[in-house]
Amino acid sequence: MKKVIVACGGAVATSTVAANKIKELCEVNGIDIEVVQCRINEIEAYTNGVSMIATTSKFSKDMGEIPVVHVMGFISGINQEALKEKILDILKNKWI
Repeated sequence: MKKVIVACGGAVATSTVAANKIKELCEVNGIDIEVVQCRINEIEAYTNGVSMIATTSKFSKDMGEIPVVHVMGFISGINQEALKEKILDILKNKWI
């Protein structure tokens, strides 16, 4: 099972929309995931065993080997297909 952090400013509105999109994408593509929603400033508390961090807010901290993907496209509707491909590439090829 892959673990994905989905974070935004308040861990309520945009992260919920993005988390649902990521869950649907993974379900359709046979990827078993656990989603953890949190605030941007809480990300580091949840990084153990994480395969990917998805944010809807600015986040520029280097998380080492954990890929960080800006997923505002799921909110705005802009470049959703490219965003989906990027997420699938990460989750299908990430060993954690």
